[in-house]
Amino acid sequence: MAATLSTAVDVHCITKHTSDAKRRPIFFTSPIRLPKRSFTISCTSKSPLKPPPDLAETHPQNPSLSDQLRPISTTILHETTTKDPHSKTHLLAKPKSTWVNPTRPKPTVLSLQRQKKSLYSYNPQIRDLKLFARRLNDCDPSEAAFMAVLEEIPHPPNRENALLVLNSLRPWQKTLLFFNWIKTHNLFPMETIFYNIAMKSLRYGRQFQLIEDLANEMINNGVELDNITYSTIITCAKRCNLSEKAVHWFETMYKTGLMPDEVTYSAILDVYANLGKIEEVMSLYERGRASGWRPDPIAFAVLGKMYGEAGDYDGIRFVLEEMKALGVEPNLVVYNTLLEAMGKAGKPGLARSLFEEMVENGVNPDEKTLTALVKIYGKARWAKDALELWERMRLNKWPMDFILYNTLLSMCADLGLEEDAERLFEDMKGLERCGPDSWSYTAMLNVYGSGGKVDKAMKVFNEMSERGVELNVMGCTCLVQCLGRAKRIDDMVRVFKESTERGVKPDDRLCGCLLSIVSYCEEGEDRNKVLVLLQQANPELVAFIKLLGEEKTSFETIKKEFRSILSATIVDARRPFCNCLIDICRNRNLQERAHELLYVGTVYGLYPGLHTKTSEEWRLNVRSLSIGAAHTAFEEWMGTLGQIVKRQEALPEVFSANTGAGTHKFSHGLAGAFESHVKKLAAPFRQSEEKAGIFVATREDIVKWVQSKAPSLAVTV
Repeated sequence: MAATLSTAVDVHCITKHTSDAKRRPIFFTSPIRLPKRSFTISCTSKSPLKPPPDLAETHPQNPSLSDQLRPISTTILHETTTKDPHSKTHLLAKPKSTWVNPTRPKPTVLSLQRQKKSLYSYNPQIRDLKLFARRLNDCDPSEAAFMAVLEEIPHPPNRENALLVLNSLRPWQKTLLFFNWIKTHNLFPMETIFYNIAMKSLRYGRQFQLIEDLANEMINNGVELDNITYSTIITCAKRCNLSEKAVHWFETMYKTGLMPDEVTYSAILDVYANLGKIEEVMSLYERGRASGWRPDPIAFAVLGKMYGEAGDYDGIRFVLEEMKALGVEPNLVVYNTLLEAMGKAGKPGLARSLFEEMVENGVNPDEKTLTALVKIYGKARWAKDALELWERMRLNKWPMDFILYNTLLSMCADLGLEEDAERLFEDMKGLERCGPDSWSYTAMLNVYGSGGKVDKAMKVFNEMSERGVELNVMGCTCLVQCLGRAKRIDDMVRVFKESTERGVKPDDRLCGCLLSIVSYCEEGEDRNKVLVLLQQANPELVAFIKLLGEEKTSFETIKKEFRSILSATIVDARRPFCNCLIDICRNRNLQERAHELLYVGTVYGLYPGLHTKTSEEWRLNVRSLSIGAAHTAFEEWMGTLGQIVKRQEALPEVFSANTGAGTHKFSHGLAGAFESHVKKLAAPFRQSEEKAGIFVATREDIVKWVQSKAPSLAVTV
């Protein structure tokens, strides 16, 4: 009975112990390989078959080869005798011949087909121990309660019983308590399998430090770390975002001569990729391929993601070609990863081709697939393709969720597709599973706010209040901006107050929106109302606006205070803050302050790429500036060019200013306002006939303009 328990527990625990994704159950600690030549099992001998001496000595705890092969002898080889009492011999019936396909590889592990039997037919201890393990799982999580239940263990804690209980405990805290209890009693030597089971439980709880402590304990006590041990350590480090630790233990594993399996390889590839070590990833990939490792789809998904983050289209092509060469069929995860990579690499056409290939290969897209494709189309401004994809989704009844619908709505808002957005929104209202949520309403507020549809935007806001839909800060910002542009200040004040009462906390983007409204509000009651709201959201910003209007304020004070404001502002809102403050100064005829702010903003890196120079052309790029900031930058540039001309320094043939074509919703009107300002200054720039938003002047034009400003100065080029 003890031998039977040992066999059952060993097989059960080891199978559970190696149940990681992509791993096969290990039925025997040492796999038994079939010999290449045929052999005959004689049943006339009364002595049982004996295992080879080396196998028996190496693994004495395992069942003998005869015990392992006995089910074969009882189910396949049947002893039949003739009914004739005068028969000379008892004949052994010949087994039926089995055809073996010579093209298929021979099995490397003998997987026995045991007869089905009751789990507890030979050992009722297993039932008792499983019930006891359940009591441990259900008891109070405190150590005292756990130890109290542990004293009532129904059977002596030998190796097999301890393995069964340890493998049945689920909370990592209780697994660790039982594991430490086993060690303190010192009833039997601690083997690798005990540590592996404990480590896997700790990995579920993301307790890397405890796992590393156990690994160091194994090294100090001379307990062997096997492939599973290292794999558990590395994958736990990856889950805990401890990339350096994962790399350290992987290199340690390699030094010991152990070969990682496909799970470990995929995990460490992902770690190297997240660290941005592309060369190390490819070196590891080639080393694994040379050692006989066959990459699985997860490994290729890691490579595709890595190349996508780097925007390396050639790398993405390599992944696709390598998969085809190895005959690895991409699964849904790989396709989703590659589609996202195509989007980051800026290849919408290739992403569409890959999606069609995916559908043709019989892989059904899920919500992530469609969301990734819609994002790619939206970024490329392929509105027609995105809407055709949506119709295709409806016809094929492909899965759609909140994220996918909201992505479509956001794309419609960015591209100004108001009617399509309304159709999508109404479609969502008719669905039970994907009804509109807070982000859906926010997208509609963005659609109407960008299009200046104030009444429709207010209708959406009121509907949210009636249905109890939460209003987030983004939706509040869209609505405040829409009302501010329409100069409906009283409605804007009401919306702001209701939003804050409903839990909306103003962020830097909302403050930037209020600051923008202040910049184009005329002096008077409306402007003061907006400043009151801005005072509630960001009092330091209001104090700085007042500081700009005081004549006694020095440039050093402006520079110091502005730096303090920028330090407390998120990066994305810093340049809009500076643009709006420059606009406020220009609207209040504080031209000198506007130039000071532009200078400080340039020093603090808010306007990278403002000036570009080549031997043939000097360019001013004002696409990311507001109208007031663009005017200020152009004035600064022309003043600098005048000084260069007067000093008779070398000049290029062409000068240009780039305002952008005005396709983005926030750049509308910049080109027209810039052209008006150029004419006001009588500057020699004219609209390019070849490219919209480009204003061009020649060297001769600039020189003549400078001479006209100072006719007494003789300048030659």
